[in-house]
Amino acid sequence: MTATLQPSKAIQSWHGANQQFLSQALAQVRQALAKQAGEEIDQPELTQTRLENNHEGQPFALELLSRCFGLTEFEQNILLLCVGMELDGQWSTLCQTASGKACPTLGLALSLFENTDWGALTPSAALRRYQLIDVGPGNALVNSPIRIDERILHYLTGVQYLDQRLQILMHAVQASSLLVPSHQTLIEQIEHGWTQCLPGSLLPIIQLTGDDGASLRTVALETCRRLNLELQELSAEALPTDWQQLKTLQTLCDREYRLSRMAILLNCENLEVEGTERKSAISAFVDTTNIPLIITSRDRRRQRQRPIITLEIKHPTPTEQRQLWTSGLGERAETWHTSINSLVSQFNLSPSAIQTVCLQGQTAKTPDPLWNLCRTQARPRLDELAQRIEARANWDSLILPEKEQSIIQELSAHVAQRSRVYEDWGFGGKSGRGLGISALFSGASGTGKTTAAEVIAQDLNLDLYRIDLSAVVSKYIGETEKNLRRIFDAAEGGGVILLFDEADALFGKRSDVNDSKDRYANMEVSYLLQRMESYRGLAILTTNLKKSMDQAFLRRLRFVVQFPFPDAKQRAEIWRRVFPVDTPTEGLVYERLARLSITGGNIRNIALNAAFIAADANEPVMMKHLLQAAKREYLKLERPLTDTEIKGWI
Repeated sequence: MTATLQPSKAIQSWHGANQQFLSQALAQVRQALAKQAGEEIDQPELTQTRLENNHEGQPFALELLSRCFGLTEFEQNILLLCVGMELDGQWSTLCQTASGKACPTLGLALSLFENTDWGALTPSAALRRYQLIDVGPGNALVNSPIRIDERILHYLTGVQYLDQRLQILMHAVQASSLLVPSHQTLIEQIEHGWTQCLPGSLLPIIQLTGDDGASLRTVALETCRRLNLELQELSAEALPTDWQQLKTLQTLCDREYRLSRMAILLNCENLEVEGTERKSAISAFVDTTNIPLIITSRDRRRQRQRPIITLEIKHPTPTEQRQLWTSGLGERAETWHTSINSLVSQFNLSPSAIQTVCLQGQTAKTPDPLWNLCRTQARPRLDELAQRIEARANWDSLILPEKEQSIIQELSAHVAQRSRVYEDWGFGGKSGRGLGISALFSGASGTGKTTAAEVIAQDLNLDLYRIDLSAVVSKYIGETEKNLRRIFDAAEGGGVILLFDEADALFGKRSDVNDSKDRYANMEVSYLLQRMESYRGLAILTTNLKKSMDQAFLRRLRFVVQFPFPDAKQRAEIWRRVFPVDTPTEGLVYERLARLSITGGNIRNIALNAAFIAADANEPVMMKHLLQAAKREYLKLERPLTDTEIKGWI
């Protein structure tokens, strides 16, 4: 047998009493309307009977509505006149007889009731200001038909729901993340900001910033729950840019706040580029909508007209993350303690991400799968901002002089031991500045800079993302920092290795600050270095022109590695390792191939093209195929292939 949720007896009792009250109030208005229409009244006079406006201390809907909007008795009677018209078809006949129109009009209301007030019929009064009634067209205002708004009609009958015009734009916020102690503190700050607001003044806007949308919503929802508010989410992209439509939306939101204590979460998280109209619509809505309003965004937004409380919702602290892992893994957490510490030190995950990983790994017998599950958490956002490189290279793939090779190995060790040195051994101190691991790889194209990054990613079992700095740099002031902020914020959770290519696009000799462009260019460089210094993972810059970079910038990087042009011995070794074990070869002489004065990148291109040529001829890769591929590569390089270089190949 399936159980069904039923309203409590108290609620059922109130609804029944509210219906009875509404019927009695309508009966009073109907009697007055019938008297105006000239009908004989058989029953006692009802209009003087005072009705109880509550049931066991709980006010009826009409009384609640009147309190919400400050309605007078005359305004209540106008609403009841319109309600009767909607609920009883006979009222149209009475209206026709009483006023010559088969519907309620403003003139009929003025003649029908006592204590009339012309001011109640103006657009600024509650009935029309909050769209409780709709005034139709007429040859004169007193002849204009009036009709109750459907949302208000159902409210008076005891039915509570969100206005359909708002349902199209909004949805109720659902909790999708766990609250941690550091977030509880922020909730208390929001509560204080709203509850301490002076009566009659604009409520302060609450602006929640951060890269974890689930935590933003959970903090907002819990705040509203404590204050008995119903939180609805509205996308900033859904705001109408037409001013009349925007004004109507504001009116409906204000009305709904009074009817159901609705608060709004204005989602600005996905706004990439704001046009002038969209920006104006958001500003107008935020500045003049005086209901509890929470803005969520990745970056801080500036608002000038209203007081604003901005709070950053950060990821949980390491201690809180350990608690979340321990709770999510249950009994396994005790034996997986060391692995949990490794996960916390490498990945800065949100509560919802940790929950997801624990659910996905609930059948795991060892903690090993959790590492790769954590890696996947940052991918969706980063994949939109950067290019993920599948790291297939290993230490055998890297052919460098011993000094450079040892620096790369040391760099990998720094990343691997970061947690032990900074946290366990106390080098982290109280400041995050300078705790990031940053490097510059310089050298000609094809000398192994990207390969070295792949080797480190493979060694550490981390994702590698390539960012083309020339595409990130924007001519618009502030946009470059915004682009970089998105990348670093998205990467923080996954502990990924960031490879910034074409650093020359942003770095260069420190310019003399002659104008605002120079000043902002230096600010962009400083911002990137600042984020690299505080980044929890490894950030690598690559450049072909190290000499063009300012020494002051280079001093802020922990590692600087020069990738030299390979000599003949190194080129021969690259040729030996370039062919996979499954590639059939015949008669290859690596010392002769090493005569080609080219980089490892060019060698890989020639080897790959030669493999296709050989495969098409159904032959193993031979010197003749490599000769043909070399000629193609040299054409691309716009260099002559000399007889000395290819002597003895075939």
